[in-house]
Amino acid sequence: MYSTQGLFIAGAWRSASDGVAMPVHSPVTEAQIGSIPVATEADQDAALAEAARSFPLWAATPAWDRAGVLRRAADHLRANADALARVMSTETGKPLAEARAEVMASADQFEWQGEEAKRVYGQTIPGRNPHERLSVSYQPVGPCLALSAWNFPMLLPARKIATALAAGCSVVARPASEAPGSCFALAEALTAVGLPPGVLSILTGPAVPMVERLIRSPVIRKVSLTGSVPVGKQVLRIAADDVKKVTMELGGHAPVIVHADTDPVAAARKLAATKFRNCGQVCISPSRFYVHRSIMPAFETAFAEVTQSIRLGDGLDPATTMGPMIRARAVDTALSLIADAQGRGARLLAGGARPALLNHGHFLEPTVLADVPDSARIMREEPFAPVAPIAGWEDFDDVIASANSTEFGLAAYVFTESAALAARTAEALEAGMVGINETLLATAEAPFGGTRQSGFGREGGSLGILDYLTPKYTRHRLTLPA
Repeated sequence: MYSTQGLFIAGAWRSASDGVAMPVHSPVTEAQIGSIPVATEADQDAALAEAARSFPLWAATPAWDRAGVLRRAADHLRANADALARVMSTETGKPLAEARAEVMASADQFEWQGEEAKRVYGQTIPGRNPHERLSVSYQPVGPCLALSAWNFPMLLPARKIATALAAGCSVVARPASEAPGSCFALAEALTAVGLPPGVLSILTGPAVPMVERLIRSPVIRKVSLTGSVPVGKQVLRIAADDVKKVTMELGGHAPVIVHADTDPVAAARKLAATKFRNCGQVCISPSRFYVHRSIMPAFETAFAEVTQSIRLGDGLDPATTMGPMIRARAVDTALSLIADAQGRGARLLAGGARPALLNHGHFLEPTVLADVPDSARIMREEPFAPVAPIAGWEDFDDVIASANSTEFGLAAYVFTESAALAARTAEALEAGMVGINETLLATAEAPFGGTRQSGFGREGGSLGILDYLTPKYTRHRLTLPA
């Protein structure tokens, strides 16, 4: 893989200036599937220079023309969805169906943001006298740095790149080293449909020390990160030195509150299917299940049945419904969380170990734990793994306190047939996004983001483009006083 790709600078692919490369391994086989360049400081400076050079030209491009490029990029991605899904599945191990859905969701980002480019509206403010005009306009913030994670290797950079381009910004993107090919595909799609050279650059290689150097560059005026809370704090500290605009989409540990009036079997089936999507490696994955005690037995039985029906394997196999975790260390961490919960009295309903029939790859059985106490690590630490902890509740105030007890505030879920109870619960939950009887929150037309230590700023929807724009207020006196 990547034989014709690598660093993308000035509209062309190139190797690192010193020829150094690093391997990329399959999480399914653990074998090397390719290598990517390690960008040198000279390579980084070249990308930054292109971002600075192209920014005023792209910012001056009419919004309708920018929108046309993004719309055509969306069409290009959709037309090549099957081939791109295979690349993504090879890198991450996720099932082909999930990979293809991600390609289509990425295309939606380009289509939606292309339309938003044409709707960056300003304001006209009534003046205090007839001789003045007050107005607010929006201008692109400048060259942006897009830092994305491996778990959604196309959708995450697509959100950032599409929005920045729609706003009129140039972009330097650094995809995760574990799965860069999907970001490469975005560059190829945009180039094929007419994005001018230099407006998008891609740099690969270890994050340290490259990312800090890029953030500190005077060229970069905005940083968007999807990553962990510790990494987000580090990026914020660096960006603060030069007061740069930032968007932080950080970790999550989404609580699910299942009320007594819910159909426990239907809710369990829906939640289990969502929980184990992408092997549980989803920042908004439902990951703490608070189920009313009156319906717990039926809920636990149905959840375990769905879990036991999951087929582990290579995502390229159409029969596979769950692939591997991204690395061996992640499996070890998940196993330690399972052991801690069991040590504190949790019951194991399904899974709990490495699969006996898969002797290679980073696989973990989808796991369900019941009667998990709040003191267990898995109720406080983001698991980012196919492990579902279930706890019972009876008092509304108590379950809200438990749901809001972590540092996270990205997503939360509510299951109930009562509109009043749904509203009351959703309003009490401290999260940037809430799903009511629904678990698939991410969509191009809605704002994606969190609160508390899950970050700030929004991606997607009509709010997302505002994070790439700067408002300018103008007070215009039409005539000077005599």
